[in-house]
Amino acid sequence: MTVLNDKDRENFLSSIRDLHDYPKEGIIFKDITTLLNDTKQFTRLIKGLAARYKDHDIDYIAGIDSRGFIFGAPLAIQLGLGFVPIRKKG
Repeated sequence: MTVLNDKDRENFLSSIRDLHDYPKEGIIFKDITTLLNDTKQFTRLIKGLAARYKDHDIDYIAGIDSRGFIFGAPLAIQLGLGFVPIRKKG
């Protein structure tokens, strides 16, 4: 596993679609489904994050819903750790 570099970052950012004026005027919503649909990019992201944190003394990966679940669960699997989902109030 190798840590992510600037080229990876560019690739990830270009894989995310901007939805202008969604959900209301003046907002640019970052639609990550286009990144998630790209198996190569999504796998590279998770493996790169795992490489960054593999030597840290981590017991669990926690993810705040909902995007935290999407990235946290596969990261936990990659690191061989448990995953703790954290729900927002409401």
